[in-house]
Amino acid sequence: MRSLRLCLPLLASVLLCACSAVLDAGRSPTVSLPLHQAWFDGRKVDYVTTDISDPAMAQALGVHLVPRLALALPAPGRPSLVERVYKFVDDSQITVFQSAPSPTGPGNTDTSYSPLWRMVLVKWKQPAQARELKSEEQILSAVEAQELSLQMTDIIVNCPITRSVDGRAIAGAK
Repeated sequence: MRSLRLCLPLLASVLLCACSAVLDAGRSPTVSLPLHQAWFDGRKVDYVTTDISDPAMAQALGVHLVPRLALALPAPGRPSLVERVYKFVDDSQITVFQSAPSPTGPGNTDTSYSPLWRMVLVKWKQPAQARELKSEEQILSAVEAQELSLQMTDIIVNCPITRSVDGRAIAGAK
């Protein structure tokens, strides 16, 4: 009888755990990540940042430091795995992506899109003349007009786009 009294709480715990496992069986585990916005061709897209090759930036953003991402840089005889992301050094505006999936999800046909980005630092030559730029074309025009300077870095960042210009998000995104 005494052993039965000792076993009952254990049995109850096992049953409760089994019930909660059954209740959770229909749900996928989820994770919440900070959502960011960027421009692509004049329209906003959403993205998350998970990994970066630069120690200082990884620390500042609180994401994984992944030095191996630098191996994605273009090499002779190998096509590039990275696209350009334009980061304004003064944080005067959100970043600008070079490409985006179209359409969002498994039907993407934009073969230039990659979630791996080579960071290009953007700086206004006359900060008082700064204005919001919403596409790579606008940035390159401003460079041509001698309004901006660009600094190509060897920093690679993994920032998959979760909602693209078509307004649709990848499956499971909330």
